[in-house]
Amino acid sequence: MKTIGILSDTHGYFDPALKQFFSECDEIWHAGDIGSIELVKEIRKTKPLKAVYGNIDGQEIRAIFTKNLRFFCEDADVWITHIGGYPGRYDRMVKETIKMKPPDLFVCGHSHILKVMYDKDLDLLHINPGAAGRAGLHKIRTAIRLRIDKSDIKDLEVIEMGERR
Repeated sequence: MKTIGILSDTHGYFDPALKQFFSECDEIWHAGDIGSIELVKEIRKTKPLKAVYGNIDGQEIRAIFTKNLRFFCEDADVWITHIGGYPGRYDRMVKETIKMKPPDLFVCGHSHILKVMYDKDLDLLHINPGAAGRAGLHKIRTAIRLRIDKSDIKDLEVIEMGERR
């Protein structure tokens, strides 16, 4: 069993509350718009990091991370991307692939809106952890922690870190 911390849209800001929230995690997954190489280094000091780049990330971050990341965590097939859309309205860049070979867990960011949805048509769990940073239109900064046990995704928790100011 693995405990995973999931965040997105930090835009260069790593809230101190995340260090405590992610302290029991085995890994941290970042769904893009990281914002700075310093933030990557800060996260990596605490936990192993899997991440994708987002639309605001520059060449330094794009040289380290890919646009899409697909892998297995335990027995769960995971796909992380920044711009992914939502069940029934997936982004055109992922729509064909996600329908041909759906993952068990699809994680994306970009909208700054926290959403956890089950896509019954594709039999997958869709997660957008919202935005953990201070930049953007969101009101409350959020992130997610969950456990993956074999192929079971469970014990999902959300942290709210206050207003984005």
